[in-house]
Formats: sequence, C-alpha cells, structure tokens
Amino acid sequence: MSCRYRLHLPIAIFCVLVVLSGTVHQTMAQTTGGGNVSGANGVLIDAQGVLRLQHFPDPGGRLVKERIAQARASLNPDVAKSSDMRKVSLNRLEAALADRLANGQSSTGEMDFLAGLTRVRYVFFYPETRDIFLAGAAEGWAPDASGRILGIESGQPTLQLQDLLVAMRAFPPGKRNGNTISCSIDPTPEGLARMKQFWQSIGRNISPRDTQTIVTGMRTSLGMQNVRIGGVPPSTHFAQVLLECDYRMKLIGIGLEQPPVRMASYVDRARPTKSTSALQRWYFVPDEKCARIAADGMGLELVGDGVKLVSEAQAVATDGTRAASRKKDKASELFCQAFTAKYSEIADRLPVFAEMRNMIDLAIAAAFINEQDFYAQSDWRAETFRNEQVTSVENETTPLHVESVCTAVFKGNRLYTPVGGGVTIRARDALRYQNALPDEDGQVTQLRQSIDLKDLPADRWWWD
Repeated sequence: MSCRYRLHLPIAIFCVLVVLSGTVHQTMAQTTGGGNVSGANGVLIDAQGVLRLQHFPDPGGRLVKERIAQARASLNPDVAKSSDMRKVSLNRLEAALADRLANGQSSTGEMDFLAGLTRVRYVFFYPETRDIFLAGAAEGWAPDASGRILGIESGQPTLQLQDLLVAMRAFPPGKRNGNTISCSIDPTPEGLARMKQFWQSIGRNISPRDTQTIVTGMRTSLGMQNVRIGGVPPSTHFAQVLLECDYRMKLIGIGLEQPPVRMASYVDRARPTKSTSALQRWYFVPDEKCARIAADGMGLELVGDGVKLVSEAQAVATDGTRAASRKKDKASELFCQAFTAKYSEIADRLPVFAEMRNMIDLAIAAAFINEQDFYAQSDWRAETFRNEQVTSVENETTPLHVESVCTAVFKGNRLYTPVGGGVTIRARDALRYQNALPDEDGQVTQLRQSIDLKDLPADRWWWD
C-alpha cells in the first residue's frame, strides 16, 4: 500500500520547492556536469535572450594554467605585481583613453581592467590636482575557463572599466537622483494560470512515485519567466552579474546547487510543521553600514563585505497578487542570515558573488562622487566615459527570460511556498548620515593626505 500526501496549491515565482517526505534532491552536478569535474560554472544568454546555466570544463585546470602563464608573459610586470594599495585616477584614465581613441586606437588591457584592481576600498578627491581616484588591492589577471576575469594570485574577480562606466552613468554629474539598481525574475500571468490548472489536474493527493511528474509539470506549466533590470542598461556585464547571482543564490537555497561552504540551505532547515501560505522572497541589498566618510568629505572607505541577503514574506491571493505578510518563516530567515554571515567565504569560492560585491562597491563609489559633487569641483564632466557612442558598455545580449526551476524534496506532508526576490541596490542609502560610519580617528583623512601627487607624471593614470 502506498502512502498518499496532501498538497497545498503554490504560486511560483522562480524557484519552486515542494517538500513532501524523505530526503531526495538534485544538485547542480547532476544538471550541469559540475560537481568534482574541473572547470567553472557560469551562465550563457542565447540569441533569444534566455539565460541558462553552463559548466565550462577544464580537466586538471590545464586551460587556466595556460592562460595564467600567458598573462604573466604578456602583462606589464609593474601592473602584474601584487599591490595592497593601487591608485587609479579616473580623470587621468579618461584623458589617456580619449587620446587613444582620437588616434584610432582602442583601449589597452590595463585600461579595461583598471590596472588589476580587485576591490575598491577607497575613493579620494584632491582639489589641488583635481584628481578623483579609486584605490584598493590589485594584481595581474587572466580569464578562467568560463571567461570570467580573475586575479592570478587571489582568484578574485578583477574590476572592469565597463562596470565602472555603468555605475558612473547611473549617477552622472549634475543630477542628484535616488537611482535604484535592481534585477528580478517574474512569472507571466499565463504561466501562473497554467500552474493552477496543472495542480487542479493532478488532484490534491499524490505519492512519492509522482515526484518526477510534479517537477516536470511545474516546470512545463510555468514556462519561461521574465527578467527585469532597472537602473542600468540590461545589455551590460554589470546587469548580468546581478542576474547570475540572483539565479544561483536561489538554486543554493532550494538545494539545486551545492553551496561551496558548510552551510544549511533553506531545504535543510525547512520543517513541515512551520509551513505557511506566504511567498518567501530572498533578495540581495548593500550593507548600509559599509561606508566610512572622512570629516572633510574628501575621502570614502568601503568596509566589510558590503552585501546582505534578506528575507520577506508576502501573502499570495488566489488571483496571484501579493502583499506584505506578517507571517515569518524561520527557515527562510536563518538561511538568509547564514548566507550573509558566510558571504565572504562564498565569494572566495564562487567568483560571481565577489563580482556582485564589486558592482555594489562601484555603485556606492559613483554615488559618493556624485553626492560630493567632485565633478564640479574638478571641472570634469567625464564626457568620454559617459558617451555610449564613444565608449560602449551595452555589448551583451539582453536577458529576457529564465527557465523555471523546480525541485521536489520529501520531508513531511506539506507543500512549501516558492521563492522570489532579486537584487536591489540603493547606493545612496549607505551615504546617509544615519548609516555612514564616522572617521572618528581620522584615518581616512590621514591616508588621503599621506598620498603625494605632486611628482606624478601628467600621463600616469595608475600607480602604487
């Protein structure tokens, strides 16, 4: 005699988690060829704008080793050398780039990858020379098997000029706006209607042998879901990093991608007796306590990991509309807290999450430059950087759709609600007086004042 299980009708957003009974779930290794196979995971966007997970195999890491060797041989030894404090003058970089473009030349690798910066730690302004510059750790760089550009020593993602320009264009000179950068994955009304019909067709009682039917039926009925990007052009590398992080975070949460560190997922924590009818949303936001501002406003230090994963419950009506719910899901909250606490470790092993941290850093740096009006103080309009016809950053395929992702995990007799969310970056919030960290001991000011630009050659845009 087979056991039967009662289901509760779900409304799915992106990742659907069905919890029934037992301990069965599928990992990314089973769906992408990942697991112990050497290589790198990433995403591809096809000609129809559909984002898909992709594993890029590299048996024994031979391809990466070859690329690192090539980088060591071809890079300027000075820029390839590791540095704890490399400085990049934005004004001087733009002038150097404009000169090359005027002469029919393209940007150099040093320009494209900001002289090897792997993290923005400081933003400084010098009224006497009118320099605005970023400073932080730097090293040589090379692409991994997926094409992601990483530091050859640390393996951390290298900052890219194209992402900096996207951030600067979001906070342009002379415009004080509250620009919010965001991404989300949303169902279509047609998909939700088909999902309802699917659940009605199979009835409310099923057995474990129906697992594959449930998963296939949910995925097929929901179909493709829509990608929404706000605040930045969707056809940019910047936007695609946010989308990939949102996508893969949810896979980790529902057990379809193995986390790279010891951490309980939402699947691991979920308890049938705690199930509710609320939709669980997980979304990344900046850590508002990440900006230390000098008393004179001429310097900014970015501290900590700068990223939080937060949860929110929403009640779902029968027509699919959603509203904030007072009900809390402890498993959801604990998963978000664990992901935030281990974010640095996760980013060390899954570079895309370090890339998203860099996108947030760049957005806050750009908002700070705008907020302090360094453009006017330096008499700099960043016209080359801001002109898409001159310096193009909208070069990627626009992501339009994502396949629905579903899994069934047997653990009780209740159906858990699906997962939605995304990424929301309100960069100015970190700079508000109630959130900004004071430079109480004056270290940011002292560091800025200790850097002497008087003897720096006019054509030198980076230095250690």
